[in-house]
Amino acid sequence: MVHYVRITAKHKSPVRCKTCRPEHRTRQNTGIPHFYQAPPMTQDPSQPAADLTEALALHEMSPEEFDEIDAILDEMRTRFDETPQWEFCEGFMAALVCCRRPIPASEYIEVLLDVSEDGPSEGSFADAAQRERFLQLWDKRWHEVVTALDTEIKALDDEAAYQPEVMDVRGAIAALPEEERAAMAGDEVPAFARVWALGFMFAVESWPEEWAAPRDKDAAKRLDAALQAVVALTEDDEGEPEMSPFSDDAPPTMSLARLNTFVDAVWAVYDLREIWRSIGPRVETLRKQATPGRNDLCSCGSGKKYKKCHGA
Repeated sequence: MVHYVRITAKHKSPVRCKTCRPEHRTRQNTGIPHFYQAPPMTQDPSQPAADLTEALALHEMSPEEFDEIDAILDEMRTRFDETPQWEFCEGFMAALVCCRRPIPASEYIEVLLDVSEDGPSEGSFADAAQRERFLQLWDKRWHEVVTALDTEIKALDDEAAYQPEVMDVRGAIAALPEEERAAMAGDEVPAFARVWALGFMFAVESWPEEWAAPRDKDAAKRLDAALQAVVALTEDDEGEPEMSPFSDDAPPTMSLARLNTFVDAVWAVYDLREIWRSIGPRVETLRKQATPGRNDLCSCGSGKKYKKCHGA
């Protein structure tokens, strides 16, 4: 397994701007403008157009539901400050959806939130009702992501395309009053979609055996290229700000190169989903235990010859 990126505690919950206005969130926008065209996905659509529209509407998370899951994580963070923000969770979820093996919720929720029903843990839900509501919202977003990734699209500005739930934190801070901006001076402000990419790679690093290169050389190259595309998004945006991700009228907060990196990363998620679905889960090799010769000592430890013991 190639080591791609190391995720530390500070990456899970970096500086947050709780006064971020809706226009700085994906949930309040129709996606990033000026997406570049890319080759269509190879899989055939599995649903008629009408059924697909109904499926997308059924699983669509509302802004209020995103705010609700944000509030749950904020409350959990009062007891465990390493509880991740939703953007990190969103990237973590995308990786799980693409993962070669379906990871059960009982396994991945403990890894993500450090909560456990069976043993000691740092994180905790306030009560059973909060846990149940979090999992309900998680499950709804999960189905929304799966539906999007399994839908044939030709460009990322398609209404049916997967749109990661990310925030333009730099844009949100730039819109704050000068006094509030000054109070945040010196804080590390994540580049656009960086926290999402870190969440994705945290899942990859948590189950490395499920992301090991397949034997097929072409598939292995595609896998590595897709993961490298996501890794590139974990880096900072050091380019000159040229545009705003959500508005043509807002002050520029990210470079054009960052937009291209984000586009590549989202297409990479589609590729990863397709790669593992075409290959299937890992098959464990069963090794038959060697049978002792008839005159050898029996493996049971009786001291008798095999032919007079278990080989009789």
